[in-house]
Order: sequence, then C-alpha cells, then structure tokens
Amino acid sequence: MAFKNWNNLISEEELDAQIARAKAATQEADATEPRAASVRFDRSSELIIISLKNGAFFSFPPTLVQGLGDASPEDLDDVWLDASGSSVHWERLDADFNIAGLVAGIFGTKAWMSHLGRKGGQTTSPAKAESSRNNGKKGGRPKKLLQTSL
Repeated sequence: MAFKNWNNLISEEELDAQIARAKAATQEADATEPRAASVRFDRSSELIIISLKNGAFFSFPPTLVQGLGDASPEDLDDVWLDASGSSVHWERLDADFNIAGLVAGIFGTKAWMSHLGRKGGQTTSPAKAESSRNNGKKGGRPKKLLQTSL
C-alpha cells in the first residue's frame, strides 16, 4: 500500500508560479507551433487533410502513419482535434499525433520511421530495375571518382 508524503506539499506561491509558467509555455507554443483548425479524412483522395489556423493545409496518406495503414474509412472518419488544435486523435484506433510532429514528417515512433525509411529504399520501379540491369552488364555500379583539390 502506498502512502502519500504530506511533508512534500508545495506552497500556494509555488503552485501559482508553476501555473504561470505553464500558461506562458502554452502561449509561446501557440505563437510558434502549427495549430490545426480542422481535420478530416477525404475518401475520394484517400488523404487526411488538416487545415491549419494560419490558413495553410497539410495532407498525407494514412498509410504513412503508424497505426493508420490498415484502418477502414469509417475508422479514419472518426477523427478529432484537441481544444488547442495541437494534436489529432483517432479514438477507435487508439492513435494520437502531435500536429507539429506531423507537419515535420514524424509519422510514428523512431522504430516506425526507420522501418518506413527502409521500406522506401526497397521500392522498385521500371527505371530502377533497368538501371540495375545496365550497371550489372558493365560490371556493377561505377566507382566514385575522388576529386583532388587544385
């Protein structure tokens, strides 16, 4: 059984100071970080569209975002913003993301982003396949030439 240590209570003055610091930090974040005015899933384009309070729009496919890739359109429709417009939430999917992070291209944890990067590097296209075949006929990828200073 845990007991509270009542000897470590803070004073009214310290509490007021902490509240003032928290309010100042919130005002600073509101002034410097992107805040959302609205969010929705657009079924026709299959994009999540965030309207920012500064008038800009930001959109991305849910497949880029950790936890949203296999979601149904109904689950993606069930999206809402917090009161400050600093985060977006999908209740059914148990997914929450910071708007500033999304705008910065952070679509999940470090492990998720690393996996996403590896997956992108494995993407093949007809041009990439043709280039690989041509390089193979020539003995492989050309060696990099070192430049010497003049």
